[in-house]
Amino acid sequence: MADTDPAGADAADPDAAALLRDFVNTLEIDCASDELGTPAGLAGWLAGRALVPPQAAATGADLAAAIALREGLRAAMLAHHGPSSPGPPLSGLDAALRDLPLRVTFAGGRPALTPIGDGVPAGLARIAAAIVDATASGTWTRLKVCQEDTCLWAFLDTSKNRSRAWCSMRVCGNRTKTRAYRARRRTAPG
Repeated sequence: MADTDPAGADAADPDAAALLRDFVNTLEIDCASDELGTPAGLAGWLAGRALVPPQAAATGADLAAAIALREGLRAAMLAHHGPSSPGPPLSGLDAALRDLPLRVTFAGGRPALTPIGDGVPAGLARIAAAIVDATASGTWTRLKVCQEDTCLWAFLDTSKNRSRAWCSMRVCGNRTKTRAYRARRRTAPG
Protein backbone atom coordinates (compact mmCIF):
# COMPACT_ATOMS: atom_id res chain seq x y z
CA MET A 1 0.00 0.00 0.00
CA ALA A 2 1.53 3.29 -1.03
CA ASP A 3 1.55 5.99 1.60
CA THR A 4 -1.10 8.34 0.29
CA ASP A 5 -2.04 9.93 3.59
CA PRO A 6 -0.84 13.56 3.60
CA ALA A 7 -0.63 13.55 7.40
CA GLY A 8 1.92 10.78 7.14
CA ALA A 9 4.00 12.16 4.31
CA ASP A 10 7.66 11.31 4.73
CA ALA A 11 8.98 14.71 3.65
CA ALA A 12 11.80 14.78 6.21
CA ASP A 13 12.55 11.07 5.84
CA PRO A 14 16.28 10.49 6.51
CA ASP A 15 18.15 8.13 4.19
CA ALA A 16 18.59 5.30 6.72
CA ALA A 17 14.88 5.22 7.59
CA ALA A 18 13.93 5.44 3.92
CA LEU A 19 16.22 2.53 3.05
CA LEU A 20 14.76 0.35 5.80
CA ARG A 21 11.18 1.29 4.88
CA ASP A 22 11.78 0.63 1.19
CA PHE A 23 13.45 -2.71 1.89
CA VAL A 24 10.52 -3.93 3.98
CA ASN A 25 8.13 -2.68 1.28
CA THR A 26 9.70 -4.91 -1.37
CA LEU A 27 6.86 -7.29 -0.48
CA GLU A 28 3.32 -6.04 -1.08
CA ILE A 29 1.25 -8.50 0.92
CA ASP A 30 -2.15 -7.31 -0.35
CA CYS A 31 -1.28 -8.06 -3.99
CA ALA A 32 1.38 -10.79 -3.43
CA SER A 33 4.06 -8.83 -5.32
CA ASP A 34 7.66 -9.45 -4.24
CA GLU A 35 10.50 -7.42 -5.75
CA LEU A 36 12.92 -9.87 -4.16
CA GLY A 37 11.22 -12.93 -5.60
CA THR A 38 14.40 -14.22 -7.26
CA PRO A 39 18.15 -13.92 -6.67
CA ALA A 40 18.33 -11.65 -9.73
CA GLY A 41 15.56 -9.48 -8.31
CA LEU A 42 17.48 -9.12 -5.06
CA ALA A 43 20.72 -8.21 -6.86
CA GLY A 44 18.86 -5.70 -9.03
CA TRP A 45 17.16 -4.07 -6.05
CA LEU A 46 20.44 -3.71 -4.15
CA ALA A 47 22.28 -2.41 -7.24
CA GLY A 48 19.48 0.07 -7.92
CA ARG A 49 20.19 1.62 -4.53
CA ALA A 50 23.98 1.55 -4.96
CA LEU A 51 24.34 -1.00 -2.14
CA VAL A 52 26.24 -3.40 -4.41
CA PRO A 53 28.05 -3.00 -7.74
CA PRO A 54 25.81 -3.35 -10.83
CA GLN A 55 27.44 -6.66 -11.80
CA ALA A 56 26.81 -8.30 -8.39
CA ALA A 57 25.07 -11.65 -8.52
CA ALA A 58 22.94 -13.12 -5.75
CA THR A 59 22.55 -16.76 -4.80
CA GLY A 60 19.63 -18.65 -3.34
CA ALA A 61 21.30 -18.39 0.08
CA ASP A 62 21.59 -14.61 -0.35
CA LEU A 63 17.88 -14.45 -1.18
CA ALA A 64 16.97 -16.51 1.90
CA ALA A 65 19.12 -14.18 4.06
CA ALA A 66 17.46 -11.10 2.51
CA ILE A 67 13.95 -12.42 3.14
CA ALA A 68 14.85 -13.32 6.74
CA LEU A 69 16.24 -9.80 7.23
CA ARG A 70 13.19 -8.19 5.65
CA GLU A 71 10.70 -10.16 7.74
CA GLY A 72 12.76 -9.61 10.90
CA LEU A 73 12.66 -5.87 10.21
CA ARG A 74 8.90 -6.07 9.61
CA ALA A 75 8.44 -7.78 13.01
CA ALA A 76 10.59 -5.12 14.70
CA MET A 77 8.58 -2.33 13.06
CA LEU A 78 5.34 -3.96 14.15
CA ALA A 79 6.68 -4.00 17.72
CA HIS A 80 7.21 -0.21 17.49
CA HIS A 81 3.45 0.25 17.92
CA GLY A 82 3.91 -0.49 21.61
CA PRO A 83 4.04 -3.31 24.11
CA SER A 84 0.48 -4.41 23.34
CA SER A 85 1.27 -4.85 19.64
CA PRO A 86 0.89 -8.34 18.30
CA GLY A 87 3.95 -9.76 16.70
CA PRO A 88 6.61 -12.41 16.96
CA PRO A 89 9.67 -11.98 19.14
CA LEU A 90 12.67 -10.34 17.49
CA SER A 91 14.78 -13.50 17.53
CA GLY A 92 14.26 -13.75 13.74
CA LEU A 93 15.90 -10.36 13.24
CA ASP A 94 18.75 -11.28 15.56
CA ALA A 95 19.33 -14.49 13.59
CA ALA A 96 19.25 -12.62 10.27
CA LEU A 97 21.78 -10.06 11.52
CA ARG A 98 24.13 -12.64 13.03
CA ASP A 99 25.70 -13.77 9.75
CA LEU A 100 26.04 -10.41 8.00
CA PRO A 101 29.61 -9.23 7.34
CA LEU A 102 29.90 -6.11 9.52
CA ARG A 103 32.68 -4.56 11.57
CA VAL A 104 33.02 -1.47 13.70
CA THR A 105 35.29 1.24 12.27
CA PHE A 106 36.28 4.69 13.47
CA ALA A 107 36.34 6.49 10.14
CA GLY A 108 35.62 10.18 10.65
CA GLY A 109 36.39 10.01 14.37
CA ARG A 110 33.20 8.23 15.42
CA PRO A 111 32.25 4.56 15.53
CA ALA A 112 30.29 3.22 12.58
CA LEU A 113 29.22 -0.17 11.29
CA THR A 114 30.93 -0.91 8.00
CA PRO A 115 30.15 -3.85 5.69
CA ILE A 116 33.02 -6.13 4.77
CA GLY A 117 33.29 -6.76 1.03
CA ASP A 118 31.14 -5.57 -1.83
CA GLY A 119 28.92 -8.52 -2.77
CA VAL A 120 25.28 -9.15 -1.96
CA PRO A 121 25.98 -10.10 1.70
CA ALA A 122 27.74 -6.73 2.10
CA GLY A 123 24.72 -5.01 0.53
CA LEU A 124 22.47 -6.66 3.12
CA ALA A 125 24.97 -5.61 5.79
CA ARG A 126 24.53 -1.99 4.60
CA ILE A 127 20.80 -2.36 5.27
CA ALA A 128 21.59 -3.72 8.75
CA ALA A 129 23.93 -0.79 9.41
CA ALA A 130 21.02 1.52 8.56
CA ILE A 131 19.30 0.28 11.75
CA VAL A 132 22.08 1.86 13.81
CA ASP A 133 21.98 5.05 11.72
CA ALA A 134 18.19 5.30 12.09
CA THR A 135 18.53 4.79 15.84
CA ALA A 136 21.13 7.57 16.02
CA SER A 137 18.87 9.94 14.06
CA GLY A 138 15.81 9.10 16.19
CA THR A 139 13.80 7.55 13.36
CA TRP A 140 14.17 3.83 14.19
CA THR A 141 11.26 3.70 16.65
CA ARG A 142 9.15 5.80 14.27
CA LEU A 143 9.45 3.12 11.59
CA LYS A 144 6.27 1.05 11.81
CA VAL A 145 4.19 -1.27 9.69
CA CYS A 146 0.50 -0.87 9.01
CA GLN A 147 -1.59 -2.68 11.60
CA GLU A 148 -4.03 -3.84 8.91
CA ASP A 149 -3.05 -7.52 8.70
CA THR A 150 -3.72 -7.70 4.97
CA CYS A 151 -1.27 -4.83 4.35
CA LEU A 152 1.71 -4.59 6.77
CA TRP A 153 3.22 -1.78 4.65
CA ALA A 154 6.12 0.03 6.34
CA PHE A 155 5.94 3.78 6.98
CA LEU A 156 7.63 6.48 9.00
CA ASP A 157 5.31 7.73 11.74
CA THR A 158 5.70 11.50 11.64
CA SER A 159 2.76 12.20 13.97
CA LYS A 160 3.59 14.28 17.03
CA ASN A 161 2.38 11.67 19.49
CA ARG A 162 3.74 8.70 17.49
CA SER A 163 0.33 7.05 17.40
CA ARG A 164 -0.16 6.44 13.69
CA ALA A 165 -1.41 2.87 13.15
CA TRP A 166 -2.04 2.57 9.41
CA CYS A 167 -0.10 3.34 6.25
CA SER A 168 -3.15 5.24 4.99
CA MET A 169 -6.22 6.32 6.93
CA ARG A 170 -8.23 6.47 3.70
CA VAL A 171 -7.56 2.83 2.82
CA CYS A 172 -6.36 0.63 5.68
CA GLY A 173 -7.73 2.77 8.50
CA ASN A 174 -11.12 2.85 6.81
CA ARG A 175 -11.08 -0.94 6.26
CA THR A 176 -10.28 -1.59 9.91
CA LYS A 177 -12.86 0.85 11.25
CA THR A 178 -15.57 -0.45 8.88
CA ARG A 179 -14.87 -4.04 9.93
CA ALA A 180 -15.08 -3.07 13.62
CA TYR A 181 -18.34 -1.17 13.02
CA ARG A 182 -19.90 -4.14 11.23
CA ALA A 183 -18.79 -6.52 13.98
CA ARG A 184 -20.41 -4.28 16.61
CA ARG A 185 -23.63 -4.10 14.59
CA ARG A 186 -23.76 -7.92 14.26
CA THR A 187 -23.39 -8.44 18.01
CA ALA A 188 -25.70 -5.58 19.08
CA PRO A 189 -28.77 -6.82 20.98
CA GLY A 190 -32.08 -6.69 19.14
